[in-house]
Amino acid sequence: MKTWIDFDAAPVFAIPLIDDIGGSAVCEGMLIEGPQGWGEFSPPPGCDPQRAGRWLTAAIEVGTVGWPDPLRGRVPVAVSVPAVDPDRARRIVADSGCRTAAVRVDGPLAEALARLEAVRDALGPSGAIRCDVNGHWDIETAVSAITALDRAAGGVEFVEQPCHTLEDVAAVRRRVDVRIAVNQSIRDSAEPLRLPLADCADIAVLTVGPLGGVRRALRVAEAGALPCVVAAEMGSSIGIAGGLALAGVLPDVGFASALGGVRLLTGDVVSGARSLIPVDGYLPVAPMPPAPNPERLREFAPADAATESRWRALLTAAQAYI
Repeated sequence: MKTWIDFDAAPVFAIPLIDDIGGSAVCEGMLIEGPQGWGEFSPPPGCDPQRAGRWLTAAIEVGTVGWPDPLRGRVPVAVSVPAVDPDRARRIVADSGCRTAAVRVDGPLAEALARLEAVRDALGPSGAIRCDVNGHWDIETAVSAITALDRAAGGVEFVEQPCHTLEDVAAVRRRVDVRIAVNQSIRDSAEPLRLPLADCADIAVLTVGPLGGVRRALRVAEAGALPCVVAAEMGSSIGIAGGLALAGVLPDVGFASALGGVRLLTGDVVSGARSLIPVDGYLPVAPMPPAPNPERLREFAPADAATESRWRALLTAAQAYI
């Protein structure tokens, strides 16, 4: 345990993904140790230092002030299904034990429909399916596609971020019967507390890293006045633990949290027994993340010096914004 935040000795990790996700084949980041424990700093590729400062604030929150006390001991989890072929999608869902699937559908519509049909086959009629578009559609495309997605899935729980802007999301919401959620609009906003979320969507999807930590995400939840679902960017169990902490302090609104991303990795930075892989569709809420395992850190250390240097430069630059 450190008596200060140890930026200089922060290890870098690079864990290959089982499937390419959004053009990425590896999950990268850094682990930051503070006086009370470990956090994860893993902003996405291309993140500028100012935005990365939010991720760093989230990474050091648990190791300094800690997380709020949870209201729940465990939370239901949605399995993440990337843009893979139907057979692979079916296997991902069947192996997960989860009763909700969060499915990427922002590629060709015919492929997305086949993926949804496979997911429904794996879940059965009682499982819940939500669709993540990642803001890639215009209004007319979204309205048409959502109808087809809902039919292929045998009913969709909600569609996440169908368009890039909140104005376009609101226009889609007025024209479809499926619930609409927003994520990227919140995550990428310079002032998420000022967003008119209740006028544009039915559900707010919150991610801890981009919002600057659990406490800041709670403020966004209060300001948004919408039911909130928790999701996580790609990360290790140490990063996913922050999303679990947020889900544990939010009211239960009947939706699973999209925190099953560890299953998409070929390994983890923590020991197998501590890895946050859902059991029977649930994950436990803990007061702090698990600590990294030294052997796993050696296994998933970057193979090239350039990756190490790039992450250390970003960490140094981000410190100016915390």
